[in-house]
Amino acid sequence: MSKILIIGEHDAGKLNPAIAKCVTCASLIPGHEISVVLLGADTSSAAAQAADISGVKHVVRVDRPENEHALAAVFAPQIAALAADYTHVFGPSTTFGKDVTPRVAGLLGVAQISDLMAVESAYRFRRPIYAGNAILTIEADAGRKVVATVRVASFEAAAAGGSADIQSRNLSVTLPTHTRFIGTKSGSTDRPDLQTAARVVSGGRALGSAENFNKVLSGLADRLGAALGASRAAVDAGYAPNEMQVGQTGKIISPEMYIAIGISGAIQHLTGIKDARTIVAINKDGEAPIFEVADVGLVGDLFQIVPEFERLIGA
Repeated sequence: MSKILIIGEHDAGKLNPAIAKCVTCASLIPGHEISVVLLGADTSSAAAQAADISGVKHVVRVDRPENEHALAAVFAPQIAALAADYTHVFGPSTTFGKDVTPRVAGLLGVAQISDLMAVESAYRFRRPIYAGNAILTIEADAGRKVVATVRVASFEAAAAGGSADIQSRNLSVTLPTHTRFIGTKSGSTDRPDLQTAARVVSGGRALGSAENFNKVLSGLADRLGAALGASRAAVDAGYAPNEMQVGQTGKIISPEMYIAIGISGAIQHLTGIKDARTIVAINKDGEAPIFEVADVGLVGDLFQIVPEFERLIGA
C-alpha cells in the first residue's frame, strides 16, 4: 500500500483549493491511502474542509502555539516526523509548498521531485522542464520516501463529499528557534485569488503605465468576477506588483478562461497559462506569439477593444 501524506495549506480557516488538486494527483497512485496534515494554532475549520474532500481517508491536526504562523523552518521538522508512517509526502506547487517541501526532503535525506504533472506508477512520474518545452520522466527509488510538489495546474480538484476521520497528534519534536515571525504584508483585494480563480484578466507592457493598467483592466475584471494578472514585462515596468506575475518565474495557473491583454506571449509567460481551458488574446500585433496558443484572438487597439468588450458584457 502507498500511504501518502499531503501537506495542507490553509489561511484564516480556509483550506487552499490547491489541496483538492493534490488529492487528485495522489489518488492516481495504485493502492493509495491519503492523509492530509494541517499545522496551525487552531486548524478545526480547515480540517473539516479537508475531511470533505473525496478520497481523503485521514486528516491529521497538529495544533500548537508555535504553528500559528506558517514558518517553513518550524513546520518541516514536524512533517518529517510524521513522514515516518508514510511512503510519499506531497505538497502543492504554491509559494507555501515550494518553501516547506524542500526542507522536509532535506530532513529526510532524499531529493525532492518538483512539479509532478502526471503519475505513471507509485514511483514513476512526469514533470515539465525547459519552460514546459520538454517532459521528463522520473523514476524514484522504491526503497526511499518520495517527497514531491504537485503542479496543481495539471490536475482537476477532487470532488467534495468525503468523510475522512479527523485526528489530533502531539509530536515530540524540538523546534528551531533561529527563525522568528516578524510580520506579514500582502496586497488587499476583493478579487479572487490569482492561482485558484476561474477567470483571469491579465495585462502586459502595451498598457503603457500603472494608471492605464488599473484603469483599463479593473472594470473588465470586476464585471467578469476575475482575478487580475500581469506579464513579467508589466511587473518589471512597475505597472503591477510582483504577486500578480503570471509565468515561469511567477504563478502557474489553470483558469477556465484567461484573457491576455497587450501581452505578446513570450515562452516564459505561455508556460504559466498553457493549462487554461480557454485563452483569449487582444493585441495589435497580429504576429504576436500569444495568437499561436489563443482559442480566440482579437487584433486591434486594446484601448478601443477592452472598453467595448466591457460595454457588451454589461449590456
